Amino acid sequence: MAELAFLPARGLAALVRRGRIGCLELLDYFIARIERFDAQLNAIVVRDFDRARRRARSLDRKRARDGAAGPLFGVPITTKESYNVAGLPTTWGYEERREHRAETNALIVDRLEAAGAVVFGKTNVPVSLADWQSYNPLYGVTHNPWNPAHTPGGSSGGAAAALAAGLTGFEIGSDIGGSIRVPAAFCGVYGHKPTWGLVPSRGHSLIDAAAMTDISACGPMARSADDLALGLGLLAGPDEAETALTTPLPAPRTQTIGALRIAIWADQPGQATDPEIVARIGALATFLRREGAKVSATARPDFEPTEAFHIYLALLHAAMSARASDAARAEMRAFVAKRPADDRSADAVMLRATDLLHREWLALNERRHQIRRRWGLFFKDWDVLICPAFATVALAHMQDGSTSQRRLSVGGHEIAYNELLFWPGVTCGFHLPATAAPIGFAKSGLPIGVQIVGPLYGDRMTIAVAKLLEATWQGFAPPPGFE
Repeated sequence: MAELAFLPARGLAALVRRGRIGCLELLDYFIARIERFDAQLNAIVVRDFDRARRRARSLDRKRARDGAAGPLFGVPITTKESYNVAGLPTTWGYEERREHRAETNALIVDRLEAAGAVVFGKTNVPVSLADWQSYNPLYGVTHNPWNPAHTPGGSSGGAAAALAAGLTGFEIGSDIGGSIRVPAAFCGVYGHKPTWGLVPSRGHSLIDAAAMTDISACGPMARSADDLALGLGLLAGPDEAETALTTPLPAPRTQTIGALRIAIWADQPGQATDPEIVARIGALATFLRREGAKVSATARPDFEPTEAFHIYLALLHAAMSARASDAARAEMRAFVAKRPADDRSADAVMLRATDLLHREWLALNERRHQIRRRWGLFFKDWDVLICPAFATVALAHMQDGSTSQRRLSVGGHEIAYNELLFWPGVTCGFHLPATAAPIGFAKSGLPIGVQIVGPLYGDRMTIAVAKLLEATWQGFAPPPGFE
């Protein structure tokens, strides 16, 4: 029954609905896979099997009595460790939060359970969700199912690894700097970073905040684009504690490749990008032209990319500052004090925002919104923009020092680790939706992924394009050894 492991969530729910498999039987199937395979991955670090079995039994009774109601009825799912699930730890990888237990579910966990899902565990993250690798002192290191010497990404790395290895039916991640898109690309699965604010974040906060964190977005991860559409439909919508107002997302302008208008941004001068990724995006562009789509490799939104990147970096650091301890902030100030005033590296730009004045933040936000309008004008002419989700395929594990101390080689260029924020940040810093989708493999055998970017609230369009590529170009492929 290995084929069950890699079915999309819709397919699993359909089997339950038709009575081909029971909820408890399906749950036990995935639990058995975790017990068989997860020792080599360390993806699912919090396990809630007994309670999940009780829920699965109750759903089986409900199905026998009333039928299967809900699009995820009986589907075993996991959640990123950073989401509250009542009774389970929410640590964000911090040792000092080892004993913390959530009292209530995150709102979107409630929404998934209302759709019939069975939550049976939580997946690994980096400390404070602040790395493209998933390791921490509480739960250890998570490995990529395509090559255990490499990371599955971060911060939703455990989620992506579990999906790729067929250990869970569906996942939810979060993304402020690529944390959905990068793991999806590293593991060859699908992820959607929604338009900022579209999916409520209640229950995804270290400090139980009522306000949403700027830039950060909660979204679905899956083995198919269709599951992303399903997940977004379940997760999106305002927090009912604030308003009853709902607004339907615009439908995709087209559902055929031949009618698409696609801009391709495969590389950027001054930003190192793996040539294999650039070449694979180029091959995809050639295919899309051949299929009749209008494709441009030169169309760009009307702004200066480095300026946009630096605005994002400053706003990112300001957004994450609430998580930083006084000691950490002192280290940041010391770092900046040692850098020359004209240092425009990613680390220097970010850390100069440690003590940003409110009027300085307002000026940055104003410039951000001016550029956001430029993006909006760009998308009057183009349905989506396709660009790298990240500058490289899955990174080899590199855990020495802080992210500001690490360096690596990309395309023959040695760069600082945090310069890799360019491709994730130049889009999400302006609150745009982006769908990560697999488009092939590098010579190393590691997956290559892209992000499909759209206008504000163009989420259904970006997912629709991912679905078209899945059907005609490249879809999810299971990593070897997990049959």
